[in-house]
Amino acid sequence: MNRDSIAANTFIQASVVALVVLAVMLLLRADEAFLAIFGGVLFAILFNSAARWIQDKTGLPYGGALALAIIGPMAILGGGLWFAAPAVSEQAAQLVERVPEAFRQLQEQLREWKWTDQLLDQQDRVEKLLPEGSAAAGALGSFFSSSFGALGNLVIALAVGLFLAINPHLYIKGLVHLFPLDKRERAQEVFDEVASSLRSWLAAKLVAMFAIGTLTTVGLWLIGIDLALVLGLVAAMLSFIPNIGPIIALLPAALIGLVDGPEKLLYVVILYIGVQSVESYLLTPLLQQRMVDLPPALTLGVQVFLGVVAGAMGLILAAPLAAAGMVIVQMWYVQDVLGDRSSKG
Repeated sequence: MNRDSIAANTFIQASVVALVVLAVMLLLRADEAFLAIFGGVLFAILFNSAARWIQDKTGLPYGGALALAIIGPMAILGGGLWFAAPAVSEQAAQLVERVPEAFRQLQEQLREWKWTDQLLDQQDRVEKLLPEGSAAAGALGSFFSSSFGALGNLVIALAVGLFLAINPHLYIKGLVHLFPLDKRERAQEVFDEVASSLRSWLAAKLVAMFAIGTLTTVGLWLIGIDLALVLGLVAAMLSFIPNIGPIIALLPAALIGLVDGPEKLLYVVILYIGVQSVESYLLTPLLQQRMVDLPPALTLGVQVFLGVVAGAMGLILAAPLAAAGMVIVQMWYVQDVLGDRSSKG
């Protein structure tokens, strides 16, 4: 191996290590800002993809296509909310009231069995030992809230996404110019592949969310579960979070079903398992053929890590972050450093 090749491999290794260290430092010290910016990148990819599709179909200039890509969905969403808001608002209010009551009924039913009654008594004793405002309670609260707040993070992500989508080539070109001249072409290939992978992931996830919401709403309505519309919306939104989201979405539906009897609870559980099976074994393989293959254990591990470090926002963005990281590691380390060109990039 000549001196230039050794120097090139050393630079690539140092770059990968530096990127990993920088990402970890940002997650530990500025996790909300880091994740909000990454959320902005996802919005930018979504806006840019929609604008390019409109541009191809209509021949509009990119600026007009981008405006239509942003305003069009907002108008459709606003119109849908205008007509559905009364029903959704009413059902959401009922859900907030009925879930705690259903949980209390579940506790009462569990106390009918001796071993669960003893377990609940032990839980009550542990809770009494914890002082008000304890560290555990603070940790739980910090998981569901942040200093910026969910709305603030969303506004930041939308603003970043809009600015990136207006002129994406400017920012990509700036990143590429941080690399040596002989590495810029490869850097451009890596960034393009990351964007392509995230674009495919987003498209597949949006279609899957719509399908899950529709199937869940119709299924709950058919088996006679109240609040089917809002429970379907909850299932659709939480399906954005792999592995953990569907489990969280099942809990309120299961509690509502339990109030109507064990049979309804069984029907609800079967419905949610069926919907997730359709999503996992039919929709996902069809929609994500071009997407980087994310091992389930890796996705879950990244979710646990980001959930601990950054709370709910870390859970939400864990999967796309893992997808982007996989592409970078495969192309810059596995292919360029290890020389394994058989690895998918």
